[in-house]
Amino acid sequence: MNVYDQAHSLATAIKESEEFKQYDQIKKVVEADPQLNDSIKDFMSKQMQAQTAQMMGQQVDPEVFERLQSLSAVLMQDPTAAQYMQCQMRFSMMMADVYKIIAETADLGVDAFGGQNGK
Repeated sequence: MNVYDQAHSLATAIKESEEFKQYDQIKKVVEADPQLNDSIKDFMSKQMQAQTAQMMGQQVDPEVFERLQSLSAVLMQDPTAAQYMQCQMRFSMMMADVYKIIAETADLGVDAFGGQNGK
């Protein structure tokens, strides 16, 4: 069994998964609407900055979380944005599970998000 062949098979399986197909389809719809695309990218960027700051042990201003919740509420009122966020979350969860399985199999001592898993 060639590891590289298996990796290519895994890539094919991911591309054929419902999670990927749905995410890819709605992503194309979002990208066709520049205003919606920019709004989603802005929200996700701000969300990532807040999560990164938290992971680094930094105190995040409660106003930042309030703004994120407000932006999220506005985006979720748009059916396309809501569908995109749901599909993106499902695809991300699937990929995190795949990374975790690989890390556990290789006994890398690292969880799916790059932290130490305590082994």
